[in-house]
Amino acid sequence: MTATAPLKKGVLSVRELLGDERLEIPVYQRPYKWTAKNISQLFSDIALHKDKTAYRLGTVVFHQEEDKNGEIKRNIVDGQQRTLSLMLAVRALINERTGPKVSNPILRKDLLETLNTLGKNMKDPRFSSLTSQTNLHNNYLAVSRIVSRSEFTEEMVDFLLNRCELVFFELNNISEAFQFFDSQNARGRDLEPHDLLKAFHLREFTEEDEHLKADVVSHWENSDSEKLAKLFANYLFRIRNWSRGESARYFGKEHTYLFKGVNINRIDRYPYVEQLRMAHHFVDEYNQHYQRRIDGNHLAFPFHLDQIIINGRRFFEMIGHYQQKIASFQCEFQPQKNDVSGTHLQHLSELEGFAPRIFTELDTYEGKGRTGDRYVRSLFDCLLIAYIDKFGMVEISRAIEKVFIWAYSLRLKMQVVQLASMDNHVLENNLFLLIKEATQPADFLGVELSVLPKVNASKAAAIEKLFKEMRYCE
Repeated sequence: MTATAPLKKGVLSVRELLGDERLEIPVYQRPYKWTAKNISQLFSDIALHKDKTAYRLGTVVFHQEEDKNGEIKRNIVDGQQRTLSLMLAVRALINERTGPKVSNPILRKDLLETLNTLGKNMKDPRFSSLTSQTNLHNNYLAVSRIVSRSEFTEEMVDFLLNRCELVFFELNNISEAFQFFDSQNARGRDLEPHDLLKAFHLREFTEEDEHLKADVVSHWENSDSEKLAKLFANYLFRIRNWSRGESARYFGKEHTYLFKGVNINRIDRYPYVEQLRMAHHFVDEYNQHYQRRIDGNHLAFPFHLDQIIINGRRFFEMIGHYQQKIASFQCEFQPQKNDVSGTHLQHLSELEGFAPRIFTELDTYEGKGRTGDRYVRSLFDCLLIAYIDKFGMVEISRAIEKVFIWAYSLRLKMQVVQLASMDNHVLENNLFLLIKEATQPADFLGVELSVLPKVNASKAAAIEKLFKEMRYCE
């Protein structure tokens, strides 16, 4: 039996990676899918960490092989998207910053020599796929705009080439290379979006908050990982993206940018940041004042679901805030077990109009357990949570009625409800956007919803009956 070749591993700077003449994009690689949004996020992250001694951009997995001419090639098994984007960036730097007629030339001799060497050695990516060709062209234009700006200084160029790094793993056997790639992705924990966010925001702690890190990590690790994943995927991500008017089907690591905001200590004094800065420091000052030792009062930071996030400690506080808030919502408006009558709804007696009936029917009708019906219930819960987050319990019974009609009209209109159906329903008549722009409950409660024609909902007959009683179905 042939012995397994040892795994090589190490760290490469961007200059070392792209300057390797053996680098190859193998034909079996998938199309280049990154868009201008990914490019923007990559360079935003680089700019954010430019003062560090080094910044890790990610991981690349190589398969080393000998071609028919006896030359050694380093095929990229994993890390193609980021590597190609870095190639575009260096090509843009060469074209936009080193020519005789450029408006923002690079003057440092060492950087010019590095770019000149990379220009000779670096491969130009070529794909037959139209998707790849389009994305490469558009992303080259996007990165050209970024690196040609005056604020992309020579120090930034140096940071990108010499201090931005990638961890590499290299294997000689193609099967082992793919097995390694699969095992790295199958491990999951380092690829879970909420864990990536944890790592990012721990790095964003300010010096004065360093002593709080241990408690923050302990609380996060003691939280049920599956529940944290559901909190982000089913509530925070969907509400945040729908409130932006964008699709929100699956929460993946490409969406983590939604939960990255500003570092109060490093961000420039832009006008939009001032209210965040005031709230951040006032809440801390209030809670640390000696009078709190007397009156015991504690002021919570005023979080809201679609806010600009304050990186570091406030992010973890925000997640804890919504863990409690959504748990409280589920306790108040979803069935609870007791020893006498089986289930009951807390605060049910406080609701008016059709609101108590709505919750009773939602938790008892025949088809409530079907996959499509669970999607619809998710719509209902997310929009009601968004309303409560904005306006509290003001006019809550009317809000429940409005949210019910909006969400469950999807159930009555469609025989089969899929994830795409739920997402499209939001985008076609987006009440999340309405709540975001509303300044008072009436702005939301006054919206007109369509009356449905006669329907035949076999396993949602109770929902159809309620629609008719509320005069929203013929």
